[in-house]
Parts: sequence; C-alpha cells; structure tokens
Amino acid sequence: MALIMSNKPLVSTIIIFLNPEPFLQETIESVFAQTYDNWELLLVDDGSTDGSTEIALQYARKYPEKVRYLEHEGHQNLGMSATRNLGIRHAKGEYIAFLDADDIWLPNTLTEQVVLLNAHPEAAMVYGPIQWWYSWTGNPEDQQRDRVEKVRVQTDTLINPPNLFLLLLQRRISIAGMLVRRQIVEDVGGFEGTFRGLYEDHIFCSKICLHAPVFPVSNCWYKYRQHPNNCCSIAEKTGKEYVTRLFYLNWVGQYLSEHKIKDIKVWCVFIKELLLASNPTVYSWSSKSMYLKWKIKQRLLSILKTFSKFSELRSLILSINGK
Repeated sequence: MALIMSNKPLVSTIIIFLNPEPFLQETIESVFAQTYDNWELLLVDDGSTDGSTEIALQYARKYPEKVRYLEHEGHQNLGMSATRNLGIRHAKGEYIAFLDADDIWLPNTLTEQVVLLNAHPEAAMVYGPIQWWYSWTGNPEDQQRDRVEKVRVQTDTLINPPNLFLLLLQRRISIAGMLVRRQIVEDVGGFEGTFRGLYEDHIFCSKICLHAPVFPVSNCWYKYRQHPNNCCSIAEKTGKEYVTRLFYLNWVGQYLSEHKIKDIKVWCVFIKELLLASNPTVYSWSSKSMYLKWKIKQRLLSILKTFSKFSELRSLILSINGK
C-alpha cells in the first residue's frame, strides 16, 4: 500500500451547488476530513440566491491554496451539466471527483479510490455503492432507514464495455461518488449541456461505460442524503422523471448512431427500453414494480430484525430480487 501511495496525483473535487445552504458546509467539511491530502476543491455556483454563495466564498478566502470559487458570467443559472463542465475546465488534477452539495464522503474515500486507479491503469473510473442516508435528520423514525445499495455487478474486477452501459440503460444500477481519470472525461466530452438537471450524471457515466473499462468495488464511500428538496425527489413528485427518461433515451439513440455503435445487444436493449418508455402506463407500472418489491422487502426485514430465530427466513427475503 505504501509503495502504491508513493504516487499521489492531484484530485480535483468538483462540488456544484444551487441553494444548498443547510447542507453545504457539512459537505465541504467531508472533503477536508479526507485522509488523502493532495486534492483541490472547486466550488461551482449555479446562480445561488441563498447563503450558500457566501459559505463557498468564505472557504475560498480562508483556504486559497486548496479551494476555488467559480460561477457563470453574471451569476447565471445554467444547469447542472454546464456547471460541472465549468468545474472540469478549471480543474488541474489528473483525477476528477464529483460530490453533490447535499451529500458527504466518508473520510477514506479518496485514499482508497486513488489506490485503486493507480493499481489499475486501464480503468477509466472507480465507483462503489452509495448509502441512502436518512438518519442525518436525527429523528428516531429515520435511524433504522439507512441502507447501502447493492452494486449488482461483479466487484473488484475490470468491467469492459458495453456491460455496465447496458445495466445503466435498463436502470439496474446507479453510479455515483466516482473517481474518474481526467483524460477520459475530456475524451467523452464531459457532460451534455442540453441536460440541465436529472440524468446528466447518468449520461456522463453512460458515455464512459460505453467506451472504457470501469472498476466497481464493494466499498461504500458516499452518503446520499434523502430529503424532499433533492432533485430526484422533486422529479418524482412532478412527473419530470418520465419526460427526462424519454429525452435520455432519444439522446442514447442519437449517440449510438453518431458514434457508429454496431453492437447488436446494445441496440436490442435500447429498443426495448425505448418501447417501454414510449407507453406511459407500461413505464409507470414497470417503475412501480421495482419500487414495490424494494418497499415490501424492507418492511419485512424491519419486522424480522428483532427476531434472530428467523434468520433463515431473513436470508430467504434477502435473496428476493437479487438481494
């Protein structure tokens, strides 16, 4: 480990933000708490109107050698993709990490991720499962709700394209809290500016997984804060997720054509997903089916937690739908 860590490349950590005042300081402090010390932090403002701009400026003034504040001209709100790309353009690191402004890293995140990318030079990206973080509220009813999602792929090995792309396309996996080589970020063109929010990270990861090997692990490094004002919660309530899903699939079709992707399996999966999404009723039921399976399983596990004699039944429940 010591030999591997003799190579300590600069990691550019990019946090984009739009009015996350209640959470931003805790997010930034989770970067300062890293056991890996060769990092820079780019705080990229997407036109915030709350106190988060001043929080970011205070860190940039206090730690000018580590932290930089960026914003669009005229303090405009240009959306998530354009804001991440602004951070990428100003990043100096060999590796790039992304952290959402209301989430946090565990202290060993960058140390472990850098070790893995150093050890696997052919890997474009490393990622692990995220923790769905409810207990941050301090409410008693939320203390048992935290869960680490399943990776759902073989871990600690290189996954060659297009395998992870196919799973992303089918919404079987999610990728967050990743560490990416700067070169691949530039090769795939960064984030797609037409996606202002929602699916912008999905598209970014889709491009990487379609073109380069990725190294998934079982380590959890990322705590994904659950609250009603995060973009995914709002999208589900407003129905925006369905519209953006269609937009994403249309983008995929165009991207596959433009890049002359001829893999038959890729096209078959794409057509299947497009047909499902083209029918709102079918799409709604397929989405609800996945959600209901998870809710039922979580409820049963909650009931059984206090009954150790039911361990065999608990194991059976865990095996439902791939654990």
